[in-house]
Amino acid sequence: MTTDAHATHRDDYGAKLGMWLFLVTEVNLFGGLFIAYAYMRHKYPAEFHVGGGQLNAILGVVNTLVLLTSSLTVALAILETERGRHRVSRDLLYGTIFLGATFLVIKAFEWGAKFHHGLYPSSEHMAALPLGEQIFFGLYFTMTGLHGLHVLIGIIVLTAIARRIAQGRVTRERHMLLYNGGLYWHLVDVVWIFLLPLLYLAA
Repeated sequence: MTTDAHATHRDDYGAKLGMWLFLVTEVNLFGGLFIAYAYMRHKYPAEFHVGGGQLNAILGVVNTLVLLTSSLTVALAILETERGRHRVSRDLLYGTIFLGATFLVIKAFEWGAKFHHGLYPSSEHMAALPLGEQIFFGLYFTMTGLHGLHVLIGIIVLTAIARRIAQGRVTRERHMLLYNGGLYWHLVDVVWIFLLPLLYLAA
């Protein structure tokens, strides 16, 4: 193995380790919210049941299918890069970006409906609800909002990676950036898989 190859391998190892450490911090962040949710749901089971019944489970399931498909396309993008089919990889990545944007649009419509009915943090309608329902919707907006922010960041990151693929800066030999971007996107997907039953199927 040449000196350059050794350096590339060392850089890839460092980048992969750094990404996994970052993902651990993200898991801790959402894990803390999941624990808080579990505690509050145990304390206010009836109110959480009522709150969950006011969410659109169909949109939640549709968004789950959207993200699952996007995880498939990003995984295929990595596979095609490893095969040296960079144009196909780039197109698959654009497909992932489109699906991520679709997720956010659906989420925006869902949030918009809640705001239209006066159901949002600090609103009079929210303040009039029983405490348990207030906590449920507070967690709903916090958890889905934070997740949506992660989706937006993922879209930005994957867009930058797609441009690098088009420029020939991400190749079969050097695709750790794409690999790490894919890991991040899979985390976004996994978090949503937990959010679906906790929030939308709480009724």
